[in-house]
Amino acid sequence: MRGRHAVGAALLAAVLLAGCQSEEPVAGNTSSAPVERRPSGYGSVFLAMDECSSFGTTSFTEVPCDGERAAARVVARHDGTVRDGPPCPGTTDFVLHISEQSPSDEDGDGAVPQGYACMRNLEPPHPGDPGAGGGPRTIVGDCVYSTGGGRQVRETSCDGKSEKKPQYKVVKAVGKRSQCPVSTALYVQLGGERPVGCARPV
Repeated sequence: MRGRHAVGAALLAAVLLAGCQSEEPVAGNTSSAPVERRPSGYGSVFLAMDECSSFGTTSFTEVPCDGERAAARVVARHDGTVRDGPPCPGTTDFVLHISEQSPSDEDGDGAVPQGYACMRNLEPPHPGDPGAGGGPRTIVGDCVYSTGGGRQVRETSCDGKSEKKPQYKVVKAVGKRSQCPVSTALYVQLGGERPVGCARPV
């Protein structure tokens, strides 16, 4: 590796699912986009904390944060897979999955390990905000609707402007069901340190 120039990694952008267990309803969203391959040149780690990416319909690349192509900033960066690693911050807008790449720079030592970057748009809209109806995680303030059978739920916007109308709103996150308010009508799996979401009808 020469200086702080890192090797670009092929990415697949996907939104992290909130998790799934058969014992309680879960919420999740999905989206994906390929990312073009190119040297980053902006840090010793490809898409490290506080670095920025472009945003387009077909690809993402690492770009200077003060450049006109910058659209989203890395708010957390972890090695490994989303399933095995720490969850992204609650208001993350989307997740970029970084595939492992073998050395390919001039010196032959620029390997990029598998990992993922939690991204936040530099400007609105922010689908990861509470009630906005998107993002990789379901958090307090989000609304959900049943996808059938009462065992699975998905996130939707609380303002009722999405195709699916909200049926429940997550009002509290707790460690276990018994800590939810008595008005709780639905338990939603959130993940993280307080994995149970207490939801009530809207």
